[in-house]
Amino acid sequence: MTKLSVNINKIATLRNARGANNPNVVQVALDCERFGAQGITVHPRPDERHIRYQDVVDLAEVVCTEFNIEGYPDARFMELIRTVKPAQATLVPDPPTAITSNTGWDTLLHQAMLQDIVAELKELGTRVSIFINPEARFFEPAKKTGTDRVELYTEPYATGYPIDRARAVQPYVEVAKLAAELGLGLNAGHDLDLHNLAYLKQQIPQLLEVSIGHALVCDALYYGLENTVQLYRRQLEL
Repeated sequence: MTKLSVNINKIATLRNARGANNPNVVQVALDCERFGAQGITVHPRPDERHIRYQDVVDLAEVVCTEFNIEGYPDARFMELIRTVKPAQATLVPDPPTAITSNTGWDTLLHQAMLQDIVAELKELGTRVSIFINPEARFFEPAKKTGTDRVELYTEPYATGYPIDRARAVQPYVEVAKLAAELGLGLNAGHDLDLHNLAYLKQQIPQLLEVSIGHALVCDALYYGLENTVQLYRRQLEL
């Protein structure tokens, strides 16, 4: 079964637009769980333009499914993980000014750094996932870092899906086989939606988790949050 982790960053963006606490990020997370989400994902950034570091602390006290914290492993991120000890930490190579994640780690170049960080996180009892492009050359170095999982960066798949979905998914199918050979668990995320999610899951049945935020929140504007979470769950069960 592939788990659905709902990224609630966009909920925090909406809240921050007015400076108060509406919508309430913690309550939305609890509601997503109640509606069927099997995990909650947040990606705090240094400028706190959406999820704030205090949000992460508050959420850690109430989230009862898998809590996944994404981010660049700088000193502040690492201290947050030490404090919260989430179920999973997903390491992304974003610079502080990035609007959103737009590439995976060069695990060849950063293998030694990632190895040290992964070891520290695993000592805390936190599962580690490394955000990675669907390129075979990055997988064996990723394995050598000691990471438990890799998260496939799926924007290229989502972009190519309307044109030729079989061609778009092929690199992901190939690296999924490699990940299985190496004993790496597979997550996926970025630009997955109700149109392209089911096909990805069908082609890569060993996917353990998908993290979806922007598209899911946009769909919720039309379908309602409860219905939308269940729609995404159903895409993973087709």
